[in-house]
Amino acid sequence: MDQDSHCTAERELLEAVNRITTFSTTSPSDEEQNQPKAEISCQVRKENPEKDDLQDSNASLSPNSSMTTKELQEYWRNEKRQCRQVKLLFEIPSTRIVEHRLSKYVMYKIIILQTGSFDSNKSVIERRYSDFEKLHRNLLEEFSEEMEDVTFPKKTLTGNFTEEVINERKLAFKDYLRLLYSMKYIRRSKKFIDFLTRLELQEAYGCLRGGHYTKALEILLEVIGLQERLTRGNPVSIVPTLCAIIVCHKDLENPASAFEYGEKALSRLRVHTSHRYYIPLLETMITLAYELGKDFLSLQEKLEEWKAKKDPIRVFTLKELAVREYVQ
Repeated sequence: MDQDSHCTAERELLEAVNRITTFSTTSPSDEEQNQPKAEISCQVRKENPEKDDLQDSNASLSPNSSMTTKELQEYWRNEKRQCRQVKLLFEIPSTRIVEHRLSKYVMYKIIILQTGSFDSNKSVIERRYSDFEKLHRNLLEEFSEEMEDVTFPKKTLTGNFTEEVINERKLAFKDYLRLLYSMKYIRRSKKFIDFLTRLELQEAYGCLRGGHYTKALEILLEVIGLQERLTRGNPVSIVPTLCAIIVCHKDLENPASAFEYGEKALSRLRVHTSHRYYIPLLETMITLAYELGKDFLSLQEKLEEWKAKKDPIRVFTLKELAVREYVQ
């Protein structure tokens, strides 16, 4: 090989090395590449993209430098789930007339279904005209502009219990719920969510306080599915219900089920360690883990870490917190 050819070959080799070096230092890692793609794919899946939905989801949880690799993986899995849009469908298939000695009213059966998935679960609740009326009044106070064109079926002096009026109201209330749910700020509002869940939760917590754990658990398990659908952008809000389920399972001597729901609750509080349920939940999970022969040292470490950072304060037990929920 002559000298010119040798120099040319050296230059080509150096250029190739430089290209490889430049590519390796400027190209994002596989993990960095995958994350934006996951977020973009979530947005593309939405039929009506709403930036606020994604922002609220990111605001509710944020990666923490103290997280372990496993915790970070779980965090990103939860984030991706938050991107998926959940749509609910409201149906009012039937009614029943309730008569007491001094009152008579119609109860409307509301079936709430999740669309766009293979989830066949449904939630069934009952509400009367006065419940709808109270909801409408409360929403007008906070969302006067959004509610400006929303009509509400008026009361009539006579004929409230005729088949014709009841059928008209069934259709009107179905359209009313559909319209409210279509408005982003209303469907996220506490007043709307309370309308769909509060009566059942009050009954469940009443049973829990009375020691009727089987009945309380039955109601809570019905409600939790609906709460998860309604509060997808705010997973921390269902922690009290999850903890009430833990209390019921624990008192019914179902430690494995209690631990399962405890893990769900802890995953929602991973970056919310100042939440009032965090320490009582950790203490309960340590007891359950010890009873089940599971690793409790990592939980114990988190508890000690929290105690080292915080000033000593009185902490209620998980059951004490639960019985204080929905006290009239």
